[in-house]
Amino acid sequence: MPLELLQPVTLPETTRHRFTALRELVGNTPMLCIDYRYRGRTGAVCAKAEHLNLSGSIKDRMALHILERAYEDGSLRPGDRIAEATSGNTGIAFAALGGALGHKVVIYMPDWMSRERMDLIRSYGAEVVSISKDQGGFLGSIDCCRRLALEQNAVFLPRQFENEANVEAHALGTGPEIIAQLRHAGLIPDAFVAGVGTGGTIMGVSQSLRRAWPGLTCHPVEPAESPTLTTGYKVGSHRIQGISDEFIPEIVQLREVDEVIAIHDGDSILMAQLLARTLGLAVGISSGCNFLAAVTAAMRFEGKTTVATVFCDDNKKYLSTGLLREEPVREDYMTPEVELLDLRVVPRCALNA
Repeated sequence: MPLELLQPVTLPETTRHRFTALRELVGNTPMLCIDYRYRGRTGAVCAKAEHLNLSGSIKDRMALHILERAYEDGSLRPGDRIAEATSGNTGIAFAALGGALGHKVVIYMPDWMSRERMDLIRSYGAEVVSISKDQGGFLGSIDCCRRLALEQNAVFLPRQFENEANVEAHALGTGPEIIAQLRHAGLIPDAFVAGVGTGGTIMGVSQSLRRAWPGLTCHPVEPAESPTLTTGYKVGSHRIQGISDEFIPEIVQLREVDEVIAIHDGDSILMAQLLARTLGLAVGISSGCNFLAAVTAAMRFEGKTTVATVFCDDNKKYLSTGLLREEPVREDYMTPEVELLDLRVVPRCALNA
């Protein structure tokens, strides 16, 4: 719909109440501060426990914010259908939140994503359309969304890879929460790291954290087996679902962040397994990746360090993947040298704390 034709929507009372309820279930997650030793050096990784969001991942933040902004500007109206391309967590988030707001949801996703992700989307009542490599894979999924919107009326496309509301969700929510919790714990971070799927987390959080701590470094993270950010194009394949898709998203501005950190997918699996086995933190593969990226970033500093990151989701979306298999150890993997020492929980904080 042309922008000049869009008008803000006056929400029905029931929808306003539903948004109010959903806001209580999304964001404001606890922070997990994990003390570790690596190659004789100690440090702390402070990770937001994003698996505690409504549908189980950090993508709830972005999905809810995009839907609110879309209602405000009139691009989404009651009864519209929501269509999005996703590698999984975003589809689950829009299926849950869109359904709760009374929308039908259709999700296009590559057919090599885990079975659990597809089943979870369907469990919320959404339709899943699988796209094969021959049909274009991830880019093909995005094209399918656009064609649907051209061919049918009343279809809303969140466009997570180019929608600035994605970045805004983390600049206004995730970032300020991290600041409040670290200050509550008496900690000053040396760096922030986050795997790049859409890039909303790294771009939005870095805006907030650098205002609080101007010397902070902010590092995007990608799989070593598929360094899309470094090369500028799709290369190789990897097993860290949710990051490093087939292109660099439009909202990712690499000149505004620091050096990209690459972590091996097998090492990420081993780290996620170690977090579960040692601390009872049943997190996904990308969380293992973020932890190792935080340790890598810490090695750039002298003395004991604090690095902030996010644990994007839990392990329940990966039960049919390599996360539950024995992973061979390579000489260049970090996990065998990581010792997890202690876990502290920083509670939810008011943003003005």
